[in-house]
Amino acid sequence: MAVEVIEHFFYPKELVRLARKCINPGGHLIITTPYHGYLKNLVLAVSGKMDPHFHVFWDGGHIKFFSVKTLSKLLETEGYTDIQFKFAGRLPYLWKSMLCCSKLK
Repeated sequence: MAVEVIEHFFYPKELVRLARKCINPGGHLIITTPYHGYLKNLVLAVSGKMDPHFHVFWDGGHIKFFSVKTLSKLLETEGYTDIQFKFAGRLPYLWKSMLCCSKLK
């Protein structure tokens, strides 16, 4: 389980690869990370809230930003299957966070 961690890594693929070494076949990897889908980013840009959201003075802040598509692609390339998502937030497609559960082949 990696909770709100993957977005802080320069090389998130390494987290997924290391987890694969620790998980038995048929085991699960659960990742939570802030949600960054197209519509959410568009709303942030149009509303003028993009700069505060991606604050440049936050040392050690978020380095990578994930959508369902990008996180799925990362997991698939490393051998994970049965990738499922749940979301947390007030409005659909403007969610704050996503929870991803995937299975190791």
